[in-house]
Amino acid sequence: MTDKALTVYSTTWCPDCHRAKAFLDSKKVDYTEVDIEVTPNAADIVASHNDGKHRVPTIEIDGRFFGNPSLKELGDLVATR
Repeated sequence: MTDKALTVYSTTWCPDCHRAKAFLDSKKVDYTEVDIEVTPNAADIVASHNDGKHRVPTIEIDGRFFGNPSLKELGDLVATR
């Protein structure tokens, strides 16, 4: 497994965000969390990769963006990083 950067763009109130972060924590995957409601330009970054929508969680892995992947998809993504 390589050590590619993983960022979770999220909000504090999003249940899907909580599930994704809990899943990553259970797999002991290191990630950076970015709250799109308080981090300047973060909402714009998310929207630019999700057809203009502020879809959270949006997962960035080494410059590639994935809008609200299922836990299975997220597991597959982190397995290949």
